[in-house]
This record gives sequence, C-alpha cells and structure tokens, in this order.
Amino acid sequence: RVSLEEVLRWSQSFENLVTSKYGPMIYKTYLKTEHSDENIEFWLACEAYKKITSQRKRISMARKLFTSYIQPQAPNEINIDSPARKAITRNIQEPTESCFDEAQRIIYRHMERDSYPRFLESQLYQKLKHSLQTNGNNSMVN
Repeated sequence: RVSLEEVLRWSQSFENLVTSKYGPMIYKTYLKTEHSDENIEFWLACEAYKKITSQRKRISMARKLFTSYIQPQAPNEINIDSPARKAITRNIQEPTESCFDEAQRIIYRHMERDSYPRFLESQLYQKLKHSLQTNGNNSMVN
C-alpha cells in the first residue's frame, strides 16, 4: 500500500522518490513508457552492489553489471560517457565497492534532470496522486 503522504514526498525531490518504499517500482513503470527503465534498474543494482561484503560475490555481481549495462551493445546498455565506461572496464578485473560509483552518479543525474520532471507531470503520477486524494489514504496500488 502506498500512502498519499509518500506520493506527495516524491514531488519534493528525486532523492525522496528513489529512496522510498514504492517510488522506485512506480518510477520504473513510468520509465518503461520512455524505454529507459534500464536507468533505475542499474541505479538500484548499484545500491545492492555497494552492500556486498564478500569479494567472491562482489566479483560475480560486478561482471553481471558490466555485461548487462556497461559493455558496448549490452542488452540494457546505459548512457554514460566514454571515460566512465573505460574506467569500469579497467577496474572490472579487481572490482571495488566503488567501481560503479561514477556511472551511478551519471545515471542518477540523467534521471533527475530528464525523466523525473516528466514523471511528475505524467498521467501515471497524476492519476495515482488524484486517486489517493479522492479515495483517502488507504488506496491500493496495483
């Protein structure tokens, strides 16, 4: 269940949206309409990656992130600049906790500047907000 309070907080900052309980899932639904849901998927995967403590698991996850999002022609290739891509390619052999940080920052800025303002104006967000305002705070999100 998503509350009106949570939905209204999303419009205050992009940070509120991506760090809330339901925000990333609903934002991803919107990004699919723009064919850019790989951005939130990558950002969330980086958040999970940073929490990995086992070096073996970190190496495995780093390779998955690289093949899914970073390498040229990756199935979910993200839009990052060449220096960031090259740095990750260099560091992937011995991945550290921070090896995706720059790419994650770039993607965060892309989302914050580009798709987040459109999300706030979208029918998806406006209808969700309106339905919660109309039906009270206990509406379900399907």
